[in-house]
Amino acid sequence: MNVVPRDLMTEIPVSSADFRGAMRHLTGGVSIITAGRGKDITGMTVTSVTSLSVEPPTLLVSINRDASSFPLIRRYGAFGVNMLTADQLDVAERFAGKGGLKGADRFPGSQWVTAVSGVPLLVGALSAVDCEVEEIVERHSHGIVIGRVRSVRNSARNAALAYWHGQYVAVDRDEDAATLADVSVPTRVRRGV
Repeated sequence: MNVVPRDLMTEIPVSSADFRGAMRHLTGGVSIITAGRGKDITGMTVTSVTSLSVEPPTLLVSINRDASSFPLIRRYGAFGVNMLTADQLDVAERFAGKGGLKGADRFPGSQWVTAVSGVPLLVGALSAVDCEVEEIVERHSHGIVIGRVRSVRNSARNAALAYWHGQYVAVDRDEDAATLADVSVPTRVRRGV
């Protein structure tokens, strides 16, 4: 592999619009991040959740430092990750700010339980994960929040909510697997073709 020395590379400035356009091609699972305790709670819709480690169970989420969830995550040292099902679009939109609701006013209309850490977890989510903050790495406008998983509540449901090209889409394991099987590459591919 040939590596071009850094001093010979020409840097081309990337506009925010070009970067946003590129990221719209990346499909992301939709989750609600919840933070706070008691009546001092809030939450937000994100697609930036990813696993970090299985041993120990750890994940990370990228959160804008201006978001109302960020100071509560920092203050209480915990957050919830609620992975949404395809039929929870209304929850995704409510926590994305549609309708102008903020803070604790986003929670009515769905059923929640309180995790051991004190954060609300969504009943009926594909998975609801209670996390303790291990570290927050601040870069540019965001904080990369690393969370040690303390508990997981999994559902038997199969249809997830995803976000792609600026819109929500349903991903159904059973239906989409059948569709892919119908249009996929045959199991036996001729050699030399």
